[in-house]
Amino acid sequence: MQIFPSTPMQTLYRFRFLAALLAFGLVGCRDNCQQTVTYRTQRQFFISSADLRSGIKTLDAQVMEKPGKLYVRGTYLFINELKKGIHLIDNANPSAPREVSFLAIPGNTDMAVRGNVLYADSYIDLLAFDISDPLNARLLKRVENAFPSGSVDGLHWQFDQFRQQVVDTRWETVTEVRDTDCENSNGGWSGGWGGRTTLQNSVADRGFAAGPSSANPNAGTGTGGSMARFALYDKYLYAVTNSNMELFDVGQPGNPTKSATVNLGWGIETIFPYGKNLFIGSTTGMHIYDNSNPAQPIRLSTFQHAMRCDPVVVDGDYAYVTLQAGNLCGGGTSQLDVVDLKNLRAPKLLKSYPMEKPYGLGIDGKTLFVCDNGLKTFNAAEPLSLSQLQHFKNINAYDVIPLNGTLLLIGKDGFYQYDYSDPKALKLLSVIPVKRPDA
Repeated sequence: MQIFPSTPMQTLYRFRFLAALLAFGLVGCRDNCQQTVTYRTQRQFFISSADLRSGIKTLDAQVMEKPGKLYVRGTYLFINELKKGIHLIDNANPSAPREVSFLAIPGNTDMAVRGNVLYADSYIDLLAFDISDPLNARLLKRVENAFPSGSVDGLHWQFDQFRQQVVDTRWETVTEVRDTDCENSNGGWSGGWGGRTTLQNSVADRGFAAGPSSANPNAGTGTGGSMARFALYDKYLYAVTNSNMELFDVGQPGNPTKSATVNLGWGIETIFPYGKNLFIGSTTGMHIYDNSNPAQPIRLSTFQHAMRCDPVVVDGDYAYVTLQAGNLCGGGTSQLDVVDLKNLRAPKLLKSYPMEKPYGLGIDGKTLFVCDNGLKTFNAAEPLSLSQLQHFKNINAYDVIPLNGTLLLIGKDGFYQYDYSDPKALKLLSVIPVKRPDA
């Protein structure tokens, strides 16, 4: 028997009172309930000019993850780690290359070497290093704000003058660790920059040859591939950007100074010096410049084509141009063009060969090497009747440098060297494979 019988209304009030007490208790508990959560998110990459200029250092040899451009000087190789720096490799024995050190350079994509001086870009700046001791590269000079914008393989960046930072169109994965209460597990973090966010469980023999002699100003200069944006000639370093060619006086190798700017037009990609001329690849054509006066290159002509990606190499009276269609390179078909250069003021197409998706290329004598769905080799004794010799499909080739019987090849899966003393039967000498951070 109930001493104080309840009416339906009293029961409802009691229920509400108990619910309020329970809610109050939960609030009290929540104030004392904390947890640490780790987020991984993607955001557009940016770096302040201060961080950019304090990030230079020489490190022990590092594994290759995303290799880019390739350069060779004497017995040393220089392989770009895209936007991060340069691998220095002793290649005195091509069958056993020795990784020596890694030069960390934020925003680096291109380089050139003369004597003991390495020139490299760092987003907006041009750097000159003394590399006489590859284990302890020394910064000699920084030319600030040499390049206001840039691009490599369709990934663009530019300098935000107001915020004093470089903003890159590439995306990076970043990790955020935050303390939060038990109910708000995302800590109010939405990923930022429109990026995707995921939640994880929380826990915490050295030296180089001498520099250039006065008799031959190009002595001691290295060799780049067909995808290069840097080139050395006489006492000048030429660096092509999206629309210009920037000239730097390197008469005093360790003290580069800005000399001039030559407007090239839109979509500039590569530069290839040959003889007293410069051959500049763009998305719409090949520009030919007379470089008789190295301080003031003069345009002779332009070999035009439909919008495609366009590296070029030259041998004698012929230029070989790979045109890649699709993606950021425009429509149409992929092909290899052979261009007649007998009259540099009026280059003309001689013949086109169908390709799959070509990138860089190189030529040595009668042998042509093309990065196209792997590596293809051709007998180029007769440019109008190229005959394919071999096709290596098991590699991801980006660019090549044929040099004294050894083919240097860089690709997304690593660095390869081949003996091509017999062009019909290339012999693999060595491989430095890429190692993915998540592998």
